Amino acid sequence: MKRKLVFATNNAHKLEEVREVVGDSFDILSLKDIGCHEDIEEPGETLQENALIKARYVKEKYGYDCFGDDTGLEVDALNGAPGIYSARYAGGDHDAKANMRKLLKELDGMANRKARFRTVIALILDGEEYLFEGKIEGIIITEEKGSAGFGYDPVFLPDGYAQTFAELGTEVKNEISHRALATKALCEFLKKN
Repeated sequence: MKRKLVFATNNAHKLEEVREVVGDSFDILSLKDIGCHEDIEEPGETLQENALIKARYVKEKYGYDCFGDDTGLEVDALNGAPGIYSARYAGGDHDAKANMRKLLKELDGMANRKARFRTVIALILDGEEYLFEGKIEGIIITEEKGSAGFGYDPVFLPDGYAQTFAELGTEVKNEISHRALATKALCEFLKKN
């Protein structure tokens, strides 16, 4: 019987990405699967803090071994912004298009467009806490390209590629992305334990 782990997210895109990376190794449950319909607040000041807050919430309230993540887009010319505010950059309603428009407007005319996506996963397993990180470097292009993916994918061009995350498609993104790298580190740890 496969071990069950709860992924502390309501984001269907993230859940799908993680399930694809994990494959058949584990049964990944969503918050909805365990009857958790709350929007878990993320008052932390770092990706690590927010990931731990989510995982601890599920463990304390529902008792499941679980993991939470937080992801941020960090743009050099904006001193690391939007960072932990990436999902709500243009306001509190998680509007990806509005977030991208704001980002492109703030970078308009700037030569330095270096950026990175970082994901931190916090795992609570058998009462112990563990952290895993994935990072991918790239640049923010000047206009949206591609229709796959979500969030900032249409404007993020990963180093070494001629297409944005949104143009590369799910299969390639799930091999190279920040979330994929953090999830692979999580999976390797789980397989050993």
